[in-house]
Order: sequence, then C-alpha cells, then structure tokens
Amino acid sequence: MRQGTRLAESASATDTARTPDDDPADLAAALRTGPFHTALRTAIAARRLPLQRVRHHLAQQGVTVGVTSLSYWQQGARRPRRAESLRAVRALEEILQLPEESLIRLLARPVERGDGERPAARSYRSLVEASDVLRTLLTELGCPSDGGLHTIGHHERVRIGARREMTGRESQHIVRAHRDGVDRYVAIYHGDPGCAPDRVRVRALENCRTGRVRWHQDTGVLVTELLFDTRLRAGDTHLFGYGFEDGTAGPAAEYVRGFPFAGGQYALQIRFDDRALPVRCHRFTQHSAAAPRGGRQELTLSGSHRSVHLVEPQVRAGLLGIAWDWE
Repeated sequence: MRQGTRLAESASATDTARTPDDDPADLAAALRTGPFHTALRTAIAARRLPLQRVRHHLAQQGVTVGVTSLSYWQQGARRPRRAESLRAVRALEEILQLPEESLIRLLARPVERGDGERPAARSYRSLVEASDVLRTLLTELGCPSDGGLHTIGHHERVRIGARREMTGRESQHIVRAHRDGVDRYVAIYHGDPGCAPDRVRVRALENCRTGRVRWHQDTGVLVTELLFDTRLRAGDTHLFGYGFEDGTAGPAAEYVRGFPFAGGQYALQIRFDDRALPVRCHRFTQHSAAAPRGGRQELTLSGSHRSVHLVEPQVRAGLLGIAWDWE
C-alpha cells in the first residue's frame, strides 16, 4: 500500500488544526482538577503534537513509550504505574512545557470509579476527527457523496486474537445500484487506538479487486476502492466479499458499525480466540456518537465457536455494535 502525496499534506494540516483544547484556560483547569488522562490529552492538544511526535521527543530523552500506550494514557484506558512509565510522565511535563510535578501530582490521586484498566471506547472527539479525515480521504479518491449503491444485506465477521486485539474482519456485501455506471464500492476501516494503518492489509475475496488505498496514520482510518468487473445498471444487484487483516493495535473492547441511512439486513459476528475470552458481552445502539447508548441486550458466548452475534433485519440510521468486558 502506498500513501499519496496529497494524503501526507492533509495529515500535516490535521496536525496543526485548532481544536477546542487549544484554549490555555482549558489546559490550566485540566491541570488543576484532572483527572490525569484529561490533563494529558488537553496538554497534547494545546501543543498541537501528534502522538508520533510525542513518542519521538520521548525517545530523544532516552524514554521508550509506544504510541499505543500514549493513546491509552490520554483516553484513561491505562494509567502509568511502573517506574519507567513514571519517568516518561516527568519527561512529558518537560516536552509539553508543563509545570513540574503537574502530571505526577494528578497520578497520585485515587482513581475515580470507572477509570479502570478496561480499554476505553472511542471518544466523541476522536470520532469527529476521524470523520474529518475520512472526508479528506474520500475527496482524494474522487468519491461522490452518493456512491450509487444501496445495501441490501451485509454480514460482517470480526476476529479477536490471543492478545485481545482485533486481528481482522471479513464482509459479505450485497448491494443494488440506483443509477447506471456504478463499478466500485469504497470500504472504510477505522482501527482501534494504536492501529498502524500502513500495515493493515486489504483483501479482495470475491467478485471484486482492490483499487486505490489511502490512510491517515494518527487516526487509524483507511479507505480502499473495491473494483467490480462490470458496470452496474440501475436496479442491478452485486454480491462481493472483502476483508482487512490488522493485529497492529492494542486490546479491543467493542466493534461499532455506523449507518448514515436506514438500510437492509445487517449481521455482525464477533469471534474470540480460545486464549482470550471475555467475561460478558452485549449489543447496543446509539442515535449518534454524542448520544447516550441504549438498546442494551446481553449476548451469550457460544460454547464451541467462542462467538457472539447480532442480526438486525432492517437497520436504522445511527450506530449499532457489540461491546465486551475482559474482567
């Protein structure tokens, strides 16, 4: 896979874009009241540093911390505890131009209820950032807002590996064209925190072939063209299969699918490695990324295949997914 020049330019623009956390008053308040992950996230945003650059600055001071760990720290999914991690926090205070002991002091506070070791769900802000990046990538591919296809049926299979990471997913997709001349579908992949999209492999499995692929490193968003061997006429249907091989991110705690419009049938299956089984699973719905989650329903892990699933006969606009707890 190759990252185009225009994508590199868009990534640079994203790094320097102003965000709500750029306000010095917000940073001062976060350092005063915490919690740690909020203060760290606000400080990184205020300095306009992507996590790759933060990791580079730490390495220059002889401290090795991965982008995945930094991502988890600023989301509250993990807390620095070991001596080497605390050394990294002190180095971050210098790199981010913060008062001495300002982050260390917040770490000394008791952990609030809910701020545990469970991998955090993607924040609303991260979803918004990914949406902005997605628009840039789709524009680069010259994709119209209307791709000319309606989904009739979609069956996804997601695999979770022995390290609790998403190792990949496969899709069987049935679409109908509502205009003449459609010859491709654009698939979107949004990796978990720490994902390296340049190492994600796209697989064209059935009745399609891979076209152009673009990605954005910091958000883990990847888009790819899946080219059909024929041009569809209005009313024609097409069945095709494709997949993504990942395994580059940290532990996963959920899989969410967004539907901008109401559509056909959707089925989602999550299969877990025998060496990493969750203690509970449930399905959920959301009207939007900013809305509270509802429609919760407990799911039972199958004994032989170590999987859970949901089936929605007629999807509604919004978000639908499965979440699980490791402990």
